[in-house]
Amino acid sequence: MKISIVTTLYNSVPYLDEFYSRMSNSVKKITNDYEIIFVNDASPDDSLHVVLNYRQKDKKVKLIDLSRNFGQHKAIMTGLEHTKGDLVFLIDSDLEEAPELILDFYKSMNEEKDADVIYGIQKKRKGRLFHRLSGVLFYKIFNLLSDYKIPENLTTVRLMKREYIDSLIQHRESEILIGGLWTITGYKQVPYSIVTNHKGGTSYSLTKKVAMFINSITSFSSKPLLYIFYIGLIISIISMGFVIYLFVEKVFYGIPVPGYTSLIVSVWFTGGIIIFSIGLVGIYLSRVFMEVKNRPYTIIKRKYD
Repeated sequence: MKISIVTTLYNSVPYLDEFYSRMSNSVKKITNDYEIIFVNDASPDDSLHVVLNYRQKDKKVKLIDLSRNFGQHKAIMTGLEHTKGDLVFLIDSDLEEAPELILDFYKSMNEEKDADVIYGIQKKRKGRLFHRLSGVLFYKIFNLLSDYKIPENLTTVRLMKREYIDSLIQHRESEILIGGLWTITGYKQVPYSIVTNHKGGTSYSLTKKVAMFINSITSFSSKPLLYIFYIGLIISIISMGFVIYLFVEKVFYGIPVPGYTSLIVSVWFTGGIIIFSIGLVGIYLSRVFMEVKNRPYTIIKRKYD
């Protein structure tokens, strides 16, 4: 098979007809040997039945129905596992990224003879001020703490060769950050600047963003654990220096040691550092706990293939 197209479904009904039409017309300009794989991540709307209607008239449409909502990143990995194409085009179905990009990406891959992946980068991040700033902050902190740098303003849309896909789906983490997996898989990946269409809303609340940020850092970097050691070492050195200072003042100069207030502040500060450090270690232990269970990251209820 020439090309596999993968997309996920979650509250996608308003976009599906246009997405399916534009995607089908675009890929036919490249080849008639293709498949479109929809992964239903337990969408609460009627997305499942809409795609089933497409299947009645178009056998190139395939559907993977998950048993519950597992999250977009895990749904994406499940879809990629079931592709058969020599090339795989990944894109969201909400039309933020134009389906016609497959033509541009295909052309770019032919021009970049040794490229294994062509991936989209937003020319300018869109959305509300908080959304833009939180995105910038995420990439800055993640790349500072992680040994694997994720390109800023990375988008979902990308065109990948079969060899890259076969390597990518070998990752079996329970906690998935898809951008991190794309990066650590390696191969030659070439950025392609695109303009996205902001649909005006996001399913990621502040709580979800914070949870994803914590999961991302603890899944791809051990540096926070190292920083705990350094913080403890610095506090110990400062504390020891302060003890020596007070000892010298008391013994040699007869100056009384002041300070119930300073003592309480020191106790609260040190206690806060200790509780934070224990909590951080607990997060890492919880990651280990989840990974050693070796549970599947999605469960497929039914495949329409």
